[in-house]
Amino acid sequence: MKKISIYITLFIFSINLISCTSTKKEDNRLIIFHAGSLSVPFKQMKEQFEKENPGTEILLESAGSVQCARKIVDLKKECDIMASADYTIIDKMLIPGYAKWNIQFAANEMSIVYHDESKYAKEINSNNWHQILLRDDVIFGRSDPNTDPCGYRALLTTQLAEQYYNSPGLTEKIKNKDQEYIRPKEVDLIALLESNTIDYIFLYRSVAEQHGLSYVLLPDSVNLKNPDLNNYYKKVSVDITGKKPGSSITQHGQAMVYGITILTDAPNKPLAKKFLKFVLSENGGQKIMEQNGQPAMLKFDEKYAEQIPLEW
Repeated sequence: MKKISIYITLFIFSINLISCTSTKKEDNRLIIFHAGSLSVPFKQMKEQFEKENPGTEILLESAGSVQCARKIVDLKKECDIMASADYTIIDKMLIPGYAKWNIQFAANEMSIVYHDESKYAKEINSNNWHQILLRDDVIFGRSDPNTDPCGYRALLTTQLAEQYYNSPGLTEKIKNKDQEYIRPKEVDLIALLESNTIDYIFLYRSVAEQHGLSYVLLPDSVNLKNPDLNNYYKKVSVDITGKKPGSSITQHGQAMVYGITILTDAPNKPLAKKFLKFVLSENGGQKIMEQNGQPAMLKFDEKYAEQIPLEW
């Protein structure tokens, strides 16, 4: 752990050094692809960063994290920074061809989200939510597991719930119900909920808090929150579409951790480094994440430690 901390410190120091010594500014525009669940905190980061750095322009493009990666890999779209709701998406889809390292910077947890007009809103709790979702007069939404980590985490959560509540067949019943309300990313479902089109959503707790929505807190054995339960979480898995047509990637259950990287071919690396420094700073991005219901963290996977570009 000390070794990882040293690398992170050196990494941030190197960004500081470039920020202070580089005067060439060919382009003050920065392109960021990010998970839908990061929309609120990243908008706040954009506003604060642009205020502190007049003349800069941060372009935010929100999508499911898998979809973000595919824009880079398949569509070859220009991008400086990618922030994923699941750090392993960067590992599996961008490293080593499109990025060299991956910093884990925030956490989250799954919840069942609703509002006052949802059917059985006064009845639902952490013990019966799975039964209420399967009632014939209840409609719930989830995001697409092939484009969004929240989508496959909903299925991982359901598999864990099947074991925790001793409810055989729960996963298949959830998968087969209300399929017309599957959307590309989790935040696309909020409008359906607020318009009373659906009653419940599988959604991150942070997003629920950011939008003032009610939610059911799930047990740690189900919610993918607790890193100490990773050996238990990894017993469940979901297959999603891979990098190439016809291929697949297996996503195993694990505690929810967000990742961020600068692309190897980033159009504006100097500004990307400066913004990443802001994201990782205690009084900047980390504070904003905490204020939006996402516990901040800072971890650099040691297997990528040698790839940290200290010459920056």
